[in-house]
Amino acid sequence: MLVVGMIKEFIEKAEEEERVATEEDEELVQVLRELKPNIKVVGIGGAGCNTIHRMFMEGVSTVELIAANTDAQHLLTIRAHRKILLGRRTTRGLGAGAKPHLGEEATKEAVEDFKRALRGAHMVFVTCGLGGGTGTGGAPVVSQIAKQEGALTIAV
Repeated sequence: MLVVGMIKEFIEKAEEEERVATEEDEELVQVLRELKPNIKVVGIGGAGCNTIHRMFMEGVSTVELIAANTDAQHLLTIRAHRKILLGRRTTRGLGAGAKPHLGEEATKEAVEDFKRALRGAHMVFVTCGLGGGTGTGGAPVVSQIAKQEGALTIAV
């Protein structure tokens, strides 16, 4: 993430100082922009969403932070760049009740939401706890979607 920040900082500095004066300079800036990896972190369930919230509050800005949960009340308290409510039909926003099969079903309802959220990502980190239903059942579903979208996928 340090490299991402350095590339972003260099591009901003070059634009501020109006260094982009020649066609070659414009091409160099474009090359640097394309080098910037698109990294996303998805937190699933209570523990995963708490991780996303903490990262957001710490000022992590070089990656997109996505929170996904079946518990609408908990999701409302989370700070993230993007939120996905899981299981609108399955759990109706009331959580998965520590039942992984419900977490899996709820996450499958949101496949299209995840495809949109993860499109273009080079790397996706999936974080969750394994003591409840949403993270336990949903993390494998999200990991598979990230892989299908072509991202290097890492579970934490």
